[in-house]
Amino acid sequence: MDKIKILVVDDESRMRKLVRDFLIRDNFEVVEAGDGEEALDVFYKEKDIALIILDVMMPKINGWDVCREVRENSKVPIIMLTAKGDESDELQGFDLGVDEYISKPFSPKILVARVNAILRRANRLSEEDVTEVGGIKIDKAAHLVTVDNERVELSYKEFELLSYFIENQGIALSREKILNHVWNYDYFGDARTIDTHVKKLRNKLGKRGECIKTIWGMGYKFEVDA
Repeated sequence: MDKIKILVVDDESRMRKLVRDFLIRDNFEVVEAGDGEEALDVFYKEKDIALIILDVMMPKINGWDVCREVRENSKVPIIMLTAKGDESDELQGFDLGVDEYISKPFSPKILVARVNAILRRANRLSEEDVTEVGGIKIDKAAHLVTVDNERVELSYKEFELLSYFIENQGIALSREKILNHVWNYDYFGDARTIDTHVKKLRNKLGKRGECIKTIWGMGYKFEVDA
């Protein structure tokens, strides 16, 4: 059986080696790039990359621009690494379609756990059927969403969030529960992460975004009006 291939992009060779060693220990295949330009070259050359771990601050082309170009061509999951703890950086990453956001320094074991969690969820999505409710249709195998028969482009995390809402329609979901199920139990984010994604998701769903109800002081509920 072929190993799952992960692209690790960081201009610090020591950081690449640290991440690579932990991933290889977990039976992943790793390809590397030392700057953004090389990262895009490797991405286009290697057709079977399952996930990208991407540093923000790099020479030639920075991580934001790499992410932006990758997202124009692929929904491959992206974990962004940064030395900054600025909330605006995190929000920018999510706006570009980043799936996870980890600030340096970080635990390599936690990074590998998040890699595994993302890949498990991606595999689980591919095994399930088409769901349609309230004019919203989700084809999980094709990773495709249509609203009133019009295709809507969602990021990986937006897709997961919408799927979780629809699977639990009519149920009030706390922000903590959403974080646990969509971002995995070891995610150290907060409510802003969910609120940002819900806002973007509502906008992309157009009038169907009204199905995502805010439960003040608690979280959200997906409910189709009669």
